[in-house]
Amino acid sequence: MEIQWYPGHMTKARRMMQENIKLIDLIIELVDARAPLSSRNPDIDELGKGKSRLILLNKSDLADEKCNEAWMEWFRGQGYFVVKLDSRSKSGMKSVQAAVQEACREKIERDRKKGILNRPVRAMVVGIPNVGKSTFINSFAGRACAKTGNKPGVTKGAQWIRLNKQVELLDTPGILWPKFDDPQVGVRLAMLGSVNDEILNLEELASELAVFLQQYFPGALKERYKSDFPADVPSWTILGKIAEARGCLSKGGEPDLNKAASFLLDDFRAGRLGRITLEFPPDGKGTEE
Repeated sequence: MEIQWYPGHMTKARRMMQENIKLIDLIIELVDARAPLSSRNPDIDELGKGKSRLILLNKSDLADEKCNEAWMEWFRGQGYFVVKLDSRSKSGMKSVQAAVQEACREKIERDRKKGILNRPVRAMVVGIPNVGKSTFINSFAGRACAKTGNKPGVTKGAQWIRLNKQVELLDTPGILWPKFDDPQVGVRLAMLGSVNDEILNLEELASELAVFLQQYFPGALKERYKSDFPADVPSWTILGKIAEARGCLSKGGEPDLNKAASFLLDDFRAGRLGRITLEFPPDGKGTEE
């Protein structure tokens, strides 16, 4: 399954980020804890050369906790500051302020030696569509500063937000990159809801999710749909069982696989299947049961 989605406004957004990067002390990059590597835009590393970097594993409450810890260890090993959080419940938010100060400690010390006191850290908030940037900003600020939504593309332009005397944030639109070199990256992003569903074959996408779940989280489907799913059954059989469990039947009594696909994807995205991570650190940690 090959997925590509790069609307025209993303080119404009990337250009805007390039223009503003010289004003920035720190890049705060939100990734989806369920797919931390796939949900990282590789262009950010090029844009952010020479800048302090903070990775936020957002939606960590939806991801497997052992995998969260493994990913945090992996990112630290790559030289990033990293915090796991759930922006909606504000869990982990206190750690973000401390991490911002730590990531910019050298910059703050240089300012102090120059006699520049109390200049706020300027941070650019970046991330792919639907990763939760606006929810994070509103939670961090303690007030509604940015528009939020549960579909990709809600934030259309950049806006500066002064949080307090210590931090100013530049909110940016969610952008993907023109081509996914690894097809599985596009598939994972589609599963997360970071790609417009209207361009997807949801039945095929849900089938791939079902196969993954059977391999790595075999109890998730059984628990949610109260049915046995043998490990070696075809994915369309799994969708058929979900259709029966949810009463999604056509007029002829046949399972409606398209509706079942929507149910499975919605349940995964909302965390109703339990805490699930779609990929594991390159060193393999976090994959053992």
